[in-house]
Amino acid sequence: DRSSRTPKRAVAARERDKLEKAIERGEYPPKPQPKHAPTFLSAAVAYLKAGGARRGVRRLINHFGEKLLSDIDQDAIDEAAVLLYPNVQPITRNGYVYTPVSAVLHHAGVEITVRRPKGYKGKARTLFLLPPDAFAIIKAADAIDAEMGRLLRFLLYTGCRIGEALALKWERVDLGQRLAYIETSKNDDPRTVKLRQELCDLLEPHRKAAGKVFRFHQGGHRNFLFLNSKVTACGLPAVKRPKRGERMEIPPYRYSWVTFHTFCHTWATWMRRYGGADVHGLVGTGRWRDPRSAARYTHTAASEEWNRVDVLPSAPGGESVDSPAPKPKTQSNQ
Repeated sequence: DRSSRTPKRAVAARERDKLEKAIERGEYPPKPQPKHAPTFLSAAVAYLKAGGARRGVRRLINHFGEKLLSDIDQDAIDEAAVLLYPNVQPITRNGYVYTPVSAVLHHAGVEITVRRPKGYKGKARTLFLLPPDAFAIIKAADAIDAEMGRLLRFLLYTGCRIGEALALKWERVDLGQRLAYIETSKNDDPRTVKLRQELCDLLEPHRKAAGKVFRFHQGGHRNFLFLNSKVTACGLPAVKRPKRGERMEIPPYRYSWVTFHTFCHTWATWMRRYGGADVHGLVGTGRWRDPRSAARYTHTAASEEWNRVDVLPSAPGGESVDSPAPKPKTQSNQ
């Protein structure tokens, strides 16, 4: 027996419900904490030191703290998601709670299958660049920082994600064979990509025996260079870095929707539209594991059935075709 320590019936009922849920989860009575038992804090620190993604981890550390990993189950994760991000879309909760918690637990060796919230994938958006726009941004990047220009070309002609490109090392690149081996990927499947000759020619003067191909890290400097590449490609002056405590003033510009991942979408779209690759061809590159993921690019190229549009009738003299005027009704004499 346990007293709720309140004379109010409603408060006592809430305390009883909490206690019943704690008993169902095995959290009551409290289990004695073994010495040196792994906690979320220790696991998260180890995960970050190993190079894990930082997004959302700080708030999760503040929430879970010294909570034992053995006590972090699906209910605890769901509760954290609602508490930390009460008024957001499922895709945001997934990115800031479910994904990092799962990564921390798996890095610590905890076998758990984390159920994601309904709608966590969001609405798939396949935005891509037309050649004039892609080349305009790359040209602007060349003028600002030559390595940024090379990075954007690499994304455009390999379909690699930004994280894959930044993790690429010279030990995995063979410019003579025009090949690059991608060790780490989102779907955990390593793959080999073929490099265009013009890309090899750009990388050749900067080749090293070892080390990273691109010096950029995840962070502000890289994003600032990319921002100004897009802004100046629109014919606008470059954005200035704000002083400490000031906000960056970014004017409205045409390419504000473009991200690094847009170049990956553009590669897939161009492979489909100009290279003639079908869904199975895209999957065959190793970029996707599931054909359903590659099928999102089917709409980017008009099917052969659209060739029939050329045989549709045209109006004489280029005028629009109007439906024939109805004949006037004749009234019979009564």
